[in-house]
Amino acid sequence: MLGLKPNKGNLLIAEPALTGDVSFNRSVVLLAEHNDQGSVGFILNKPLDYDISDLIAEIHVPFQVFNGGPVEQDNLYFIHKVPHLIENSVEISDGIYWGGNFDTTVELINNKTITSKDIRFFLGYSGWASLQLDQELLSKSWIVLPNQYEASIIEKSTNAFWREKMMELGGDYVLWSNAPENPSLN
Repeated sequence: MLGLKPNKGNLLIAEPALTGDVSFNRSVVLLAEHNDQGSVGFILNKPLDYDISDLIAEIHVPFQVFNGGPVEQDNLYFIHKVPHLIENSVEISDGIYWGGNFDTTVELINNKTITSKDIRFFLGYSGWASLQLDQELLSKSWIVLPNQYEASIIEKSTNAFWREKMMELGGDYVLWSNAPENPSLN
C-alpha cells in the first residue's frame, strides 16, 4: 500500500518528517487533480477560526471553512457530493466533486437543501508544478493512500485525521501519532 502512485482522488498523508513545514505539517490532502501539468489538492484537516458566513455575506448558514493550502489563500474553493444539485461540477472520484455554479450553491445552502455533510469549503489550495509532487514523494515527504471513505470524506476529516492515519499505518508511525506537534516542546 505504501508504494501507491498519486492519482486524483487519492489522499496524501504528510510524513512525520515534514514537522518544519508550516503549511503541510500533519496534513491530509485530497488530490483533486494529478496530471503531466501538475497537481492540485485540498488539505482536509486544518479548520480555520471562522465560517463561510463570515466570508460570504449572502450565506446565512455557519459552515466551517478549512485551510486548503498555501496557494491563492484569498480565493474560496469547495468540494461536494451533490453534483445533481450543483451544475458544472467536476468529478474528482468516488462521488466527490469540485466546484460548480456558486450562485446555485449559495441558494441551496441558504434553503438548507445542502448541509455541512454535503460540502466542504476551503481558502486556498495545495498545488504542485509538473513533477514536483513526484520529487516530494521520492524524498519521502508524503504517503499516498486510496480514499477509502469515498464521498463521506467530507464528514470524516477532522483535526485528528492525520493522527488516525498514522495509527492505521502502524509500526513506527504509531510513535509519531502520539508525538507533540512541535517536538521541541516535549
